[in-house]
Amino acid sequence: MNIRVLIADDQEIVRTGLVMILDAQPDIEVVGQAADGRRAVELARRLRPDVCLFDIRMPGVDGIQATRSLAGPGVEDPLAVVVITTFDLDEYVYAALRAGARGFLLKNAGTALLSQAVRAAAHGDALIAPSVTARLLGAFAHAGPASPPVQPVEALTEREEQILVTVARGRTNSEIAGELHISLSTVKSHIASLMAKLGARNRVEIAMWAYETDRVRN
Repeated sequence: MNIRVLIADDQEIVRTGLVMILDAQPDIEVVGQAADGRRAVELARRLRPDVCLFDIRMPGVDGIQATRSLAGPGVEDPLAVVVITTFDLDEYVYAALRAGARGFLLKNAGTALLSQAVRAAAHGDALIAPSVTARLLGAFAHAGPASPPVQPVEALTEREEQILVTVARGRTNSEIAGELHISLSTVKSHIASLMAKLGARNRVEIAMWAYETDRVRN
């Protein structure tokens, strides 16, 4: 079945380009478009797409607010949101991740990376743009988190520590499996365990915790 995608961007030419790129993929279908966050949230709740692709800067309700409404803390059945933005501003992207975004890309990422991010999000994975992952999360970690990092409810195993680092570096489950020579199901099991121990909602929060606790350095 095709991956159903909702796109929200206030620039019509950008929306048109994203639609053309994604609709050209054999397994992806754009099912809705919105020019602002309020409309995006309305459409998302009605259409229940597999992936929402949101710009950050939009009039009225911006992409961060829209993400929080659909994927933030307390949302019972969160949707997968990927933030795509022109603005390489750390505070914007970090805020989007805190709001529940599963990943983010810059608009110059290219067709292949865009499609890969949508597929990853649809399958419960996440893709964080490699060009900004370490710089972004590392910068915030060294500046100090808003509150002390949570302590795991149970100590991490050696293997979980290894997987923690690969997740923080933006690796997908398949890449982690290949890098550590373990099965895909084993990777998923370890990530589920990490989420439970850290109280993380997704792998992006796992990555942020890794940087906040200095598991990964620039």
